[in-house]
Amino acid sequence: MMEITRFRLSAGVGEDEFLRADKALQEDVAYQQPGLLRRTTARGEDSWVVIDLWRSAEDADASAGRVGSDPAVVRFLSLVEATSRRTERYHEVG
Repeated sequence: MMEITRFRLSAGVGEDEFLRADKALQEDVAYQQPGLLRRTTARGEDSWVVIDLWRSAEDADASAGRVGSDPAVVRFLSLVEATSRRTERYHEVG
C-alpha cells in the first residue's frame, strides 16, 4: 500500500530546518514502525511530498495510532502548513 502526503511548509520555515526534522522523523520514528517498507521525501516547485510504502493499510493505521505524540512527529508537523496537508492511499494492482 502506498501512502502519499502532500503539503507546503509553514511561513518562515527554511528548507534546511525542515530537512533536519524530516531526517529525525524518518530515522527515529518511521523506520521503527512494523510494516513500513520505504519512506522518501521529495520537493516540488512550491510543495513537498512524503511517500510511504507499507506492507498493508493495517500497518499504516497502527503506526498512525502509535506515533502521534512522538516529539519527532510533533516537530515535523509544526513545520508543515496544516491546511495544506493532504494524504491519499493507493493499493497495488496486478
